[in-house]
Formats: sequence, structure tokens, C-alpha cells
Amino acid sequence: MKSGLLKKIGDFIVRNMALLVLVAAVCAFFWPSATGVVRVSWVTPLLGCVMFGMGLTMEFGEFRSVFSHPKELLLGFVCQITVMPGLAVVLSRVFGLTPELALGVVLVGCCPGGTSSNVITFLSHGDVPLSVGMTCVSTLLAPVMTPLLVKICIGAVVPVDFWGMFLSIAEVIIAPICIGLLFKRFLPSAARSVASILPAFSTLAITMIVVAVVSANAARLHECGLVVACVVILHNILGYALGFGVAKLFRLPSKKTTAVSVEVGMQNSGLACSLASSQFQALAMASVPGAVFSVWHNISGALVARLFSRLNDVSK
Repeated sequence: MKSGLLKKIGDFIVRNMALLVLVAAVCAFFWPSATGVVRVSWVTPLLGCVMFGMGLTMEFGEFRSVFSHPKELLLGFVCQITVMPGLAVVLSRVFGLTPELALGVVLVGCCPGGTSSNVITFLSHGDVPLSVGMTCVSTLLAPVMTPLLVKICIGAVVPVDFWGMFLSIAEVIIAPICIGLLFKRFLPSAARSVASILPAFSTLAITMIVVAVVSANAARLHECGLVVACVVILHNILGYALGFGVAKLFRLPSKKTTAVSVEVGMQNSGLACSLASSQFQALAMASVPGAVFSVWHNISGALVARLFSRLNDVSK
């Protein structure tokens, strides 16, 4: 009875992720003193827990699928390391963002694909194995690519510690995923017992990350929240559109085009918040774009899933 109730609660949380994150962000924005109990220092361990959960859902054998789609994987990876960082730089300049906010937008653009992209690809009736493969590739290469891209994009404006970011990403992304993989390999029954609550736990962890960052920066958000929201929304939508356009240019099938588009448009914004709070503590506003992106991409993801699912159903 208890397990059935927990499953229902968990399913409710996952189904209403976009609404939950949005409500939490609004509460943190208008009542920061009440929500400030969730501290920014929690961001990194919370994200580590999410990545550990991701590792629990994977198998070592799944990484073989990475090599079964070399053309699509390479195309998706090139798009990820060019489209989103490039858009971040252009939008930051067009909107005249301060160095702090520009750094935050660039951090989002230079982070790997988020696990949410796999869920949205599934709901879009896209190529899920390709989506998972692209997420794995970008995540595993993130310790090198993310600090390198940030340094290229904004290193002349804000000092970027390449090795500091490398170690932070390895600590918060790679290590927890590897521990999760090993846990599932050697303790499969224990991994299965917690598998049903992982999506709900990840949803709550992401919600807490958003609350922590928004409540800590509520006063400054009152001044620039609208501008940041515009930049984040354009960044995300243009990422979807350019990913879609490039995939169509290379004549990928509809389902693969969907996977590339979603993977390019959706970033691991939790990692952007974690890096901003751990590597750029003096630049408090740098974590805000990541928090806003976390809210927005759950809303846009739901809309994109409905659009792509119809397109893919028609193309059958």
C-alpha cells in the first residue's frame, strides 16, 4: 500500500515538473526570506545526487550505442559546442548584459545536454537512443569542453580557471555517474528498489536548485529579471530552431532531427548554476541565467514535445 502511494506521489511530481518548478521560482522571487532556507551551497551536492541517479538508470553496455550513430552523434556534438555557446555570446552583446549575467548565459550555453532532453525526446516520439548517446558524449567530454568553451567565449572579460572548472565538473558530473553505474553493476537489487523514485527525486532536486539560486538573487532579479528572461527564452528557442535546421540540412530522418533539435536546445542548467556558485562566487548574478533556464526549458520542453510528437506521427 505504501509503495503504491509513493509511486502515485512520484508520478504526480514528475508529470507536473514544469508547474512545480515555475511555482517554486515565483515563490523564491517574491518571498526570498521564506525560501532562503534552501541555500546556494546546496546546489553542487543536489546536482551530484541527480547525476548519481542518472548513473543508476544506465548500463555500461549502453555506451556501445554511442558508436552505432557516428554521423548523427558527431553532428549533434558539433552543434552543441558551436550553436549554444555562439548564441550565448551574440545575445549577451545584443542585450548589453553585464559581465556577470553574460558569464551566466555563456555558462548555460557551454554546458552539456541535460537529462531532461532524453525525456522530452521520448515524449516527442523522437530517436531516444540517439538522444541518450548525445547526452552521454557531451557529458563525458564536459570536463574538458565546458571550461575550454567558457574561456574562449568570455575569458577576456572574466578570468576563467580552466582546471578549477575541470575538477568541479568531474566532481559533480563524472564521479557521481560512475558511482551510480558501479552501484547498479554490483548491487542491482538495491538499484532496482530505488529506481521508481529517481525521477521524482531528480525533479525535487532541480526545484530546490532553482529555489536556492532565485531566492539568493531575488533583489537583483527585480532589476534585470525581464532582460534575463528574454535572453534565456531566445537562447533556448533559437537552439531548438538551429538544431532542427542543421539536422534537416543534413537530411536526417524526422525522429533523428527531433533528437538533435531537443538535445541542442536543452542544456544542463543545473551544472551552470553549480559552476557559477563554486567557481565564480564573487559574481553572484552569474548563477541567475541558469536558474531561469531551469524554469523556462521545462515549459518550452512540454510545448516542443507536443509539436514534435504531432510532426513525427504525421511522418510515419
